[in-house]
Amino acid sequence: MQESIESASTLLDSISAFCKQENMAESTFGRRAVNDGKFVSRLRDGARITPETWERVTKFISANGGESPAKIDPRLLHLISPTQMNTNAIISKKKADTGDGSAEKNFRFFDNRQKYLLFVNTCSEKEIVAQRVGMELGNIHPKPPAVRIFDAGMGDGSVLTKVMREMHRRFPTMPFYITSKEISLEDVRLSLAKMADRFFEHPATVLIVTNMYYTEAPWLSPQKVESVTAMIWKEISLSGSTAHEFDDQLNSLKGFLGEHWQALHSPKTGNPIYERPVALVIYREDYRFLLDDIIPRQGFTRADYDLIIASQPYRSRVSAEFKAQKVLAPLTRALGKGGRLLGIHSHGADPGLEIIQEVWPGEDPYTTNRYDLLRALKAELGKDARRYNFNTYSDARAIFRYDMHTLPTEVTGGIGTSTLFAAWNAAVYVAQIEDQRLIEKTVGREHLEITNAVLQKHGGLWFNDESYIVSRKRD
Repeated sequence: MQESIESASTLLDSISAFCKQENMAESTFGRRAVNDGKFVSRLRDGARITPETWERVTKFISANGGESPAKIDPRLLHLISPTQMNTNAIISKKKADTGDGSAEKNFRFFDNRQKYLLFVNTCSEKEIVAQRVGMELGNIHPKPPAVRIFDAGMGDGSVLTKVMREMHRRFPTMPFYITSKEISLEDVRLSLAKMADRFFEHPATVLIVTNMYYTEAPWLSPQKVESVTAMIWKEISLSGSTAHEFDDQLNSLKGFLGEHWQALHSPKTGNPIYERPVALVIYREDYRFLLDDIIPRQGFTRADYDLIIASQPYRSRVSAEFKAQKVLAPLTRALGKGGRLLGIHSHGADPGLEIIQEVWPGEDPYTTNRYDLLRALKAELGKDARRYNFNTYSDARAIFRYDMHTLPTEVTGGIGTSTLFAAWNAAVYVAQIEDQRLIEKTVGREHLEITNAVLQKHGGLWFNDESYIVSRKRD
């Protein structure tokens, strides 16, 4: 990789500057550069590109008088996202101070689709979290007209669909009102693909999917006037009576999602933010009469949830005060009387952290524990804190483990390269290690040798999550 680069900029920055210079729409740029009108929007969603596509884009910009991004070794393209291709940051490893405790303002560990999907499919966290949420369903006391659930990070829908199955087992005849927050277009698509069976088994379901912020999503109401006027509110009444029919109709939403579920990056924090707020309301047409009092109307919604699922809703390295102010306090205020918020985040003290600390001695990704968070939350709520109970519980109840899937004899025998890569990916994903720091550590095989040694030592790989409960008092 060249080390004498004077002015490096990200690929998206170069495209944006070129489009502004030429007064060209980004969709037009995509069609002319790579024959794909959605090319730029996919990059903003975290899509990766091949070295050939990188070359085509940079040549197109240069040939038309634009300033192309700095060159980068094509062998590294699979490791980093176009939104993070700042060569100066990679070479000099300079860290920006964002004021919220993060080391790199353009870093969002869960935006990396490659790492995320590999982690989800090789580790059991989603299943174990869903079981933990299922336990909390036994502690809620829903009131008419519906069981009200808020999922503070829908992801690919794995947790929510499992929770909905448990909800049907516990409350087979009660209507469900479920709101899910998710800003990732790809995750919304993956989640909706799992929902057809849920509408078939439990037809009295209203599902709302939104990309709004934590301060807005529980109420389905943007805070800024310009966002209110730009908001898209779409109702989908599913017709038919089979899961196949529902699946076809949910799949037909891909065009709508591709057009409206767009995300930008905040210039202040680097976090993804919506381009326009969207609320997608889905229910079965043949149950509209029964659900009439439950289906939300734009401008007339309430947030009094029986259960709020807050699984990994924030970055580990930001301060407890930041987490409390931006995430936990708004969610707590959205609880109904007797409602419960279940918070879950990574805890450490596991073989995954051991791998990280062997590679980066002294590394401590888990800067705040549940005690710190609840203290910060009480301070943020002020006098309102007296309305709630804050439960940290004992370690035996609060901390739980999930594993990476391996064959029974794989660890005791020879560990395959694919398993080592999966274990390494899981460790750096959970620890939220920035791509820029990963590059220098993945050139040789030392990181895989360390991973292999830890797996052999412990007979596998597992991680610990930590949970806590905030409940609203009934009176």
